[in-house]
Amino acid sequence: MSETPQTTAGATSDADLLEQTAIAVREAGSALRERFGKVVRYQTREELMSALAANDDTALDILRPRLSSLRPDAGWVEDELDGGALPSGEWWVVDPAEGNVNHLHALPEWAVTATLVRENQPVLTAVHLPLTGETYTALTGAGAHLDGRPLRVSPTAELGLSIVATSQARPDEDKDVVRRVGSSITAMLFDALVVRTAVPATLHLLNVAAGRIDAFWQFAGARADLLPGALLVTEAGGRISDTAGRPWTPQSASFLAAAPGVHAEAVATLSR
Repeated sequence: MSETPQTTAGATSDADLLEQTAIAVREAGSALRERFGKVVRYQTREELMSALAANDDTALDILRPRLSSLRPDAGWVEDELDGGALPSGEWWVVDPAEGNVNHLHALPEWAVTATLVRENQPVLTAVHLPLTGETYTALTGAGAHLDGRPLRVSPTAELGLSIVATSQARPDEDKDVVRRVGSSITAMLFDALVVRTAVPATLHLLNVAAGRIDAFWQFAGARADLLPGALLVTEAGGRISDTAGRPWTPQSASFLAAAPGVHAEAVATLSR
C-alpha cells in the first residue's frame, strides 16, 4: 500500500465526495459487466489468478484515477486482502471486483466497492451491483441508502425466526479458522431459522442493512470485505461487534453485524 495518507480533509464536503465515489464505482462496474457472462474453466491456479487480476485491473484503471483526483493525498490500499489497522490519515479501501471468483463463473453475486477511511474509521462507502444497477451508499451520521432510499435493519427479535449468513473461509486460510467457521455454522443451524453460506461478505452485509437477513458473521477477513458493510449496517441501525460482543476494529479476529433484536442471541450462539 502507499504510505502517503492525507491528514486533513479537503474543501469538498463528504456528501459531495460520496456522490462522486458512487459515480466512480458505477463506471467501474459497467466495465466489469462487459466482461461478464462466459464461464471459462481454468486448468491451473496460475490461470485463475491471472484472470482474477485482469478483472481487478479493469476496474482499477477507472477507480484509481477517479478516486485519487478526489483526494490526491489520501493513501491507497493496494491489496484488498489486507487486514488490520491503517496508519493515521485518510485512505481509500477499494475492492475493484468483490466476489471476483463469482464473476469468472458467471454467478451474479459480485460488486464494486470503494470506502474512504479516516483515522481508521469508515467515513463513506459506495457499493455498486452492476447486474442489478443498484448502488448502496452510506455516510457517517447521514444514514444508509439504496439508490437514494433509506435502509433500515430488520426488526426481528428472535434468532429462531432469523435468516443469518456467513462467508466461506478464503483459500489457504489457517486451519483453525476453517474449523471455527464450520463449528459456527453448525451452532447456527441449531439456533437460527435459515443459514446462508456464500461469498462475498459485502453482499450479505448489504442484506443486513436492507433488513433482508438478520445477522452476518465472519472470522478473520480483510478490511475491504468488512468496512463497506460495517458502515452500511451501522448507518441502517444495526449493531457491529466481534462474535463475543466486544467492539469491532479492523484488528479483530471476528466480526458480527446484526439487527439489534437478535445481536445478543447471535453472540451467545457463536460463543458456544
